Amino acid sequence: MKIALYSLVHDDATLRIVSQIFAFFTEKQVSIQLEKELAAHFPKVAASQFESHRDIDPKTDVFFAIGGDGTVLRALNYVRESKIPLIGINTGRLGFLATVQPDEIEACLADIIAKNYSTEERSVLEIKTNPAHPELEAFPLALNEISVARENTTSMITIHTKVNGAYLNVYWADGLVVATPTGSTGYSLSSGGPIIAPESKSLVLTPIAPHNLNARPLVVSDDVEIETHVEGRGDSHLISLDTRLFSVPMHTIIHIKKTTCPFVFIRPNNHSFFNTLRNKLLWGQDNRN
Repeated sequence: MKIALYSLVHDDATLRIVSQIFAFFTEKQVSIQLEKELAAHFPKVAASQFESHRDIDPKTDVFFAIGGDGTVLRALNYVRESKIPLIGINTGRLGFLATVQPDEIEACLADIIAKNYSTEERSVLEIKTNPAHPELEAFPLALNEISVARENTTSMITIHTKVNGAYLNVYWADGLVVATPTGSTGYSLSSGGPIIAPESKSLVLTPIAPHNLNARPLVVSDDVEIETHVEGRGDSHLISLDTRLFSVPMHTIIHIKKTTCPFVFIRPNNHSFFNTLRNKLLWGQDNRN
């Protein structure tokens, strides 16, 4: 068995959990890989290191992301199309993606050794632009959402949008979010979009603070291609892919579609999406229920 450990945050609480995971798998004689910056905190530990997706053994059985949801999103850059199963250990706040809590780690690790867990595939979005953007081309994938937004202005932007080549709408807004079911509990939700179950074969287009007040979030099939271009008073606007932000010229043609290679999550058998919703959104905790 081979595992990889990654954390974006290196505070004391996170490093204690990394030490706990490392000690557990070392005792089980499991091969361990540590992300390079994380490994710097464990100079006496004998483990191979990785700095990019090219360094990770494609036969890795489990990729551990220790931190919050942002850590899980950044882990996509290491896993990419490899289909290495990922599990998120939550040391952050909300934890829609990093669902394993610190008090569950011991039981979780034992289940992983025993292969007592389920896996689920999550849709991944891919972006292409015309003209091409070198940084976007280097890693054009997003697990949660791809969005366009205004840059360096308080004025709204105009977002021309097509679905499979058919004209959909012109959004006058601060931006537009195209989210996967996984991302429906992120930026899209905070912009008024619906929550979508992870296994749903759909995407949601959610305008951000639309001026045309009759514009509403729209759920579409996940086999469509979405095309947008932005007009506005500035010379450029923003594109975000999960946690990464890029500036592109106005009128850049943007194509968004689902990739054929999903992201694989490990789900402990005592976890479910609906349990996570209830716990994170405090559903049913009103005293009247």
